[in-house]
Amino acid sequence: MPVTLSLAGRVALITGGSRGIGAATVRLFAQAGARVFFNYRHAKSEAEALVKEIGDSACAAMACELTGTKTAAKLVSGCRARFGSIDLLVANHGVWAAEDRAIDTMADEQWQHTLAVNLDAVFALVKHAVAAMKETAGPQSPAHIVLISSTAGQRGEALHTDYAASKGALISMVKGLATELAPHHIYVNCVAPGWVDTDMSRPALDDPETAKKILRTIPLGRVATVEEIAAPILFLCTPQAGFITGEVFNVNGGAVLVG
Repeated sequence: MPVTLSLAGRVALITGGSRGIGAATVRLFAQAGARVFFNYRHAKSEAEALVKEIGDSACAAMACELTGTKTAAKLVSGCRARFGSIDLLVANHGVWAAEDRAIDTMADEQWQHTLAVNLDAVFALVKHAVAAMKETAGPQSPAHIVLISSTAGQRGEALHTDYAASKGALISMVKGLATELAPHHIYVNCVAPGWVDTDMSRPALDDPETAKKILRTIPLGRVATVEEIAAPILFLCTPQAGFITGEVFNVNGGAVLVG
């Protein structure tokens, strides 16, 4: 019999869902049978088009800027109000400053903003989502949390210390939360992409010299598509990943091996 990765009957909250990896994940989760709630910051037209594409019976979006810890509760409540529960959380949103910045010239404001978006908001999302998940998760219907880290979170990234630090912290969160939440039937894992063809990475990839340097660090010789990141995220939320928690799923074309 064919193997199907199904999320039938499940409710997913996906952050940063209007574009890039987030939008690909929203589409894939909906195709797998989940009802999906996602947030966007400025991309209202893209979010509305995505909801229309999937259908509003299975997909809904909310404008919500995830900076710091104050707005996550509203997003989690919005998901529960629209679809009744939250079984799956994918914390995908994030920022990366395309301009290289040495540590001794990095502005305090850049450091603070990167951590406010990439780390503080993820903490708040997990905090409020877990409170909801504990009400419904059980041995036959465990909840799943997937945090999106990066290759930079494992080997660092020169001239992007703020980004690397925030993404490394997410990996540590996954390790601790996996053991903390296992008794509550909540699985916590991480997907760590390398370079992906997204709006965020486009300035670097569009520069010929920078692109050459990037490709030299990837054994497979190319960057990933957003769909190639969405698929492992989906897998980690299915019963087929039923004995996996606390893990970092590298999706980087082998780049983490040669950095």
